[in-house]
Amino acid sequence: MTKADLISRMADEAGITKAAAEKALNSFVDAVADSLAKGDKVTLVGFGTFSVAERAEREGRNPRTGESIKILASKTIKFKAGSKLKERLQ
Repeated sequence: MTKADLISRMADEAGITKAAAEKALNSFVDAVADSLAKGDKVTLVGFGTFSVAERAEREGRNPRTGESIKILASKTIKFKAGSKLKERLQ
């Protein structure tokens, strides 16, 4: 499903225009991104939890040359599915 598909479905199911659905989706994405940037968790009961995880610095290998390289520490986003979402997949 693409963003355009999601906007169309949201508009149809909510009985709103596609422009309003796109505005709502963009607001949701911005709110989640802002919260994660602050280091907060975003929990949507039944759907899941978005959180930030720290990756430690580690050593890797350049696949072309086999040379050892240093991979810097970084942050990444984790998503853990909620119980209702998991049930729908069964």
